[in-house]
Amino acid sequence: MDKKQNGRQAGSSEVNGLVRRNIETLTTVRGELERQKSRQELIADAITRFAGSMTFVYIHALLVGGWILVNLGVVPAIRPFDPFPFVMLAMIASVEAIFLSTFVLISQNRMQALADKRADLDLQVNLLAEHEITRLIGLVDGIARRLGVTDGPDQSLEELKKDVRPEEVLEEIDRAERERPPAT
Repeated sequence: MDKKQNGRQAGSSEVNGLVRRNIETLTTVRGELERQKSRQELIADAITRFAGSMTFVYIHALLVGGWILVNLGVVPAIRPFDPFPFVMLAMIASVEAIFLSTFVLISQNRMQALADKRADLDLQVNLLAEHEITRLIGLVDGIARRLGVTDGPDQSLEELKKDVRPEEVLEEIDRAERERPPAT
């Protein structure tokens, strides 16, 4: 095996180790967040998970189908108790829909809070990377000047050497959104 292949394997192993460490950290954090859930959140998540399954669909299809068959008088052993237009069935379905939508909203609110935390982390990592890249551009430019290496005049180089200020970016986004014509 030559040095190039050996170096690739060592680098790959290093990257794999870094990736593995990051994955372990993420799973540890996710596990901790799961352990911090309240009993109410656990119940809401369990109901939402079940309500979003095909088992739930099959059970409801059987129950509603059976209800309709019984109340149309198709099942001779059971006397109809909710004749057409099945008012009781409609009321039960409406109440169930109210509760299911509430459970879904509870789960979505919690998931949105987690997504907001992830977005904050992404922003912090991106800002740190941008800062590091800005510093590297300055260092490489300084080294190039010291060595007399020129790549021709570059107006954007001086701009790239400046740190991006997040508040200025947000203000610019707000300004652009205010100036954008409304969609028709």
